[in-house]
Amino acid sequence: MVDWVSDSDDSDKFEWGSDSEAESSWAPKLRKLDAPGPSMLVRQDSNGWVNGQATSISLVEVYVGMGFPKEMVMKGIKQIGNTKGHSNENALLELLLTYKVVGEDAAVGNCSASGCTPLSVEDDDDFDFENWDVDDDAGAREHNSDSSGDEDFLQEMSEKDMKLKTLLGMGFPEDEANVAITRCGVDAALSLLIDSISASQYAGGHEVMNGCFYSTGERRKKKLMEQTKNKMKRYRGGAQGNRAPLDGSHDEEMPIPKPMVGFNLPGYMRSVIRMIPEQARGPPFFYYENVALAPKGAWPEISRFLHDIQPEFVDSKHLCAAARKRAYIHNLPIDNRSPLRPLPPKTIFEAFPHYKKWWPSWDPRRQLNCLQTCVGSAKLSDRIQCALASSDNPPARSIQKYVMKECRKWNLVWVGKNKAAPLEPQEYEDLLGYPRDHTRVLGRAERYKALGNAFQVDIVAYHLSVLRNMFPNGVNVLSLFSGIGGAEVALHRLGIHMRTVVSVEISEDSRRVLRGWWDQTQTGTLIEIADVKSLSNDRIASFVSTFGGFDLVIGGSPCNNLAGSNRHHRDGLKGDKSILFYHYSRILRAVKSSMARL
Repeated sequence: MVDWVSDSDDSDKFEWGSDSEAESSWAPKLRKLDAPGPSMLVRQDSNGWVNGQATSISLVEVYVGMGFPKEMVMKGIKQIGNTKGHSNENALLELLLTYKVVGEDAAVGNCSASGCTPLSVEDDDDFDFENWDVDDDAGAREHNSDSSGDEDFLQEMSEKDMKLKTLLGMGFPEDEANVAITRCGVDAALSLLIDSISASQYAGGHEVMNGCFYSTGERRKKKLMEQTKNKMKRYRGGAQGNRAPLDGSHDEEMPIPKPMVGFNLPGYMRSVIRMIPEQARGPPFFYYENVALAPKGAWPEISRFLHDIQPEFVDSKHLCAAARKRAYIHNLPIDNRSPLRPLPPKTIFEAFPHYKKWWPSWDPRRQLNCLQTCVGSAKLSDRIQCALASSDNPPARSIQKYVMKECRKWNLVWVGKNKAAPLEPQEYEDLLGYPRDHTRVLGRAERYKALGNAFQVDIVAYHLSVLRNMFPNGVNVLSLFSGIGGAEVALHRLGIHMRTVVSVEISEDSRRVLRGWWDQTQTGTLIEIADVKSLSNDRIASFVSTFGGFDLVIGGSPCNNLAGSNRHHRDGLKGDKSILFYHYSRILRAVKSSMARL
């Protein structure tokens, strides 16, 4: 949660907007569970319960979506229906969490909230299944009772295999993935299955004896209770009938600040009250980056997997001469930040004064657009030169419009009379905050590709600057999707010694760049891993044991399916590249879990 407080009287100039004309709220527009509607049963009392039992099948869905088995939820509702003297809903949550700590088999069988008293559980015939809204049940499946069910069964098994393959590819254990699919159903959204696995992991490791849990279980139950209640808040949002799906594909947007300066930047200092959930606080500190203008629903989904921390949206044009709209989710302090010195140039002519000689008066650009992974062709430069040579001075409005469109799209600069050309790779390096010739070991096209996917070092260093005084003896870093080493260059320029960096990067070209720079500038240990999929939880635990933990987990997963320039495969987090974000989330959880055991 972030509250914005202005230091001056011009706070009305600081507007919230998005990449869409319609305003949107950060809070999901979800179904209000105690409001009447088509999925509600009848004869409610003042608490929304029927004869002491839950009246909303959506309530069952909520708890199933959190990872509780449907049978456990339904029997828990029946048990809590006769509970007196406190909130039925809180009592149900308490009972389900107790089941989790004691063990699911015992919960469905003969353990009560006390951990030792047998339950008297009736059949489920009292539920009105005729009024069950299947569309509202994330895990609902219709059962085919006739003899032609073999085909449906085979189809269901195929869907299960696909879901299982996806979860295994994200690094989840096969047994936990199978349990999640069994609980939630093969039709359940991927994010719901991941939630279910996470809930089980949080509840694991309890101490049980003779059906009763002891102090360790109590602590875990309290922690899970707090986390689950936080999730419940998201289900209390909008009106009945507006409940959003759980796969991040809905139209939920996040508010984006205007100007896009994050919580603060040099020259844009504001007082911000920022609340970080207790379970999200460092160590380790973590830092995640991706494109700001992602498809609707992507950032709420990313935030949900990173402790519901709100992103910090920043456009680098407020600190340097080129735009780069990015969002960052992190648990770093935001006070006492400091920029790299000297400050980077903020205009084209400050960065490259020699271009001013040929810059036409009708080109109003003072900053460049986002640096892409490819550049305009020589043929495009020839077409522009021909169009201008055959035109008046100044050229006709139609010619100006055509030329300016191409110049803005490809970040062309004026290198001669009527001659517009793309930036050189070393100019990319200057604008992004890398040392000159950082990528020179690569070919020209590979340099553009690597730099187009890289961090803007000045922005990242500004955010990471708070670590300088916190770790005077250096840091251990887990660098995921390292690319050409933007995080490492930022830490180096801040003067923060990197004792150990475990770098995970699939591109051999990018690994070659980082390795070459490291050998020239660093004295610490660099460990390279090619693929996040191969970084197992056991290997993470081994690293944590060897190095005493990580101080920083940093990275930005591929933006291929999130970026607006990808018109053909902008599939959001379902895309074959951007789905790798879930590995960042998985690995961060594994690091925190391993460090908690130190």
